[in-house]
Amino acid sequence: MKIAAFRKAHFNAAHRLHNPGWSDEQNIKMFGLCNNPYYHGHNYDLEVKIVGEIDPQTGYLIDLKYLKDLIKEEIEDRFDHKNLNLECPEFKDLNPTAENICVVIWHILRAKMELKYDIVVRLYETPRNYVEYPA
Repeated sequence: MKIAAFRKAHFNAAHRLHNPGWSDEQNIKMFGLCNNPYYHGHNYDLEVKIVGEIDPQTGYLIDLKYLKDLIKEEIEDRFDHKNLNLECPEFKDLNPTAENICVVIWHILRAKMELKYDIVVRLYETPRNYVEYPA
């Protein structure tokens, strides 16, 4: 029997959406205010969904304390109050859109978790705009 467990987290980060291969006009047209050369910030809300089988010995799908600590150490500590473009190597050559941030978070967590778990990451850039990976 498959079941899902969820953990929510939060971090604040600044970024600039910019394609260095484009002209300033193209970047402004595509990214608008998000192309501000002085950056801008978001209060990101993160939701991690874990899917798998209940362990008959513990009654848990996953120890949520473990998941909490993993998200804190691998995601919140890495991205919170950071300029994603300048301080996070993951975005050195990757535009830090909500979509790309979400996929990066998924890969970080996937590398640290047992393969018996399916993982879905949902990232809210604003209360009304969010992305999810995998879709």
